[in-house]
Amino acid sequence: MSIVGAFDVHRRQLTFEYLDTVTGELKRGRIMPADRPHLRAWLSRFAGQRDVQFALEGCTGWRYVVEELYAAGITPHLAEPADTAALRGKKRHAKTDKTDTRHLRVHLMAGDLPECWIPPQHVLEARATARLYKDLVDERGGWHQRVAATLFHHGVPAAVSVAKPDGRAAAEQAFLSPAGRQAVETGLRQIDRLTAELDPVRRQLGMLSRRQPGCAALRATQFGIGAGHRGGDLGRARRRAPVRQLRRRGPPHRAGHHRLVLRRQGAPRAPVPAGTAAAALFVCTGRVQWYPCCN
Repeated sequence: MSIVGAFDVHRRQLTFEYLDTVTGELKRGRIMPADRPHLRAWLSRFAGQRDVQFALEGCTGWRYVVEELYAAGITPHLAEPADTAALRGKKRHAKTDKTDTRHLRVHLMAGDLPECWIPPQHVLEARATARLYKDLVDERGGWHQRVAATLFHHGVPAAVSVAKPDGRAAAEQAFLSPAGRQAVETGLRQIDRLTAELDPVRRQLGMLSRRQPGCAALRATQFGIGAGHRGGDLGRARRRAPVRQLRRRGPPHRAGHHRLVLRRQGAPRAPVPAGTAAAALFVCTGRVQWYPCCN
């Protein structure tokens, strides 16, 4: 490597440090603001140079930095945040942007930097679509919870679900205060709005899953996975997410049910429930499979 360096990515600035292994010159500084045009202009200094490599952590903002590095002919290395932090050992001093970049550069030069897979463009686009679907489903589930809580607060039986037509009819006939009625009607309008947003995204995910060979292989080998299911988060680079944080999220009703499946290595997979029209997002970290199964 003729030039080896690292970035520490933040919303306001990119902290950098790089070493010219031929001359021994070490440079560090900041790129402000942190955006594509300023980064592209800064990377132009390496035009015509060969074997330039930079490392950065796989945290929010890595995508545009990696894309600009590729465009400039520079080899990017995406470090896994948790494993990279574990290389520090016990902290004996304050953690700063300067020490972060030096830490990445030193381990990149040593060849022991724990790296993440950098997905191709079409996988990044499919992943963004799948996350959009999940965000919309989560927001709709939140409105279902608010409406259900308001109805219960006014004495409406808990069995009434506004996700079904008969439940909506029962909610309209229930005795509610003016403020409670306003809250319920507002929540129902938000649910209808989010459902309208979800329908085209669901169809888009269905088309992706039918065209993508990996999804076809999942449908052929995994019970309960249909054309509407999508594996969207395999190999995702993210900050620390220990198993204790991957607990069940969301209510146990059809508006947004999530379950965490832990299995021993070699044990059969738990089937994804058949009949769900949503995209199944698989977040795989080691032996943990998290299946958001949302209608």
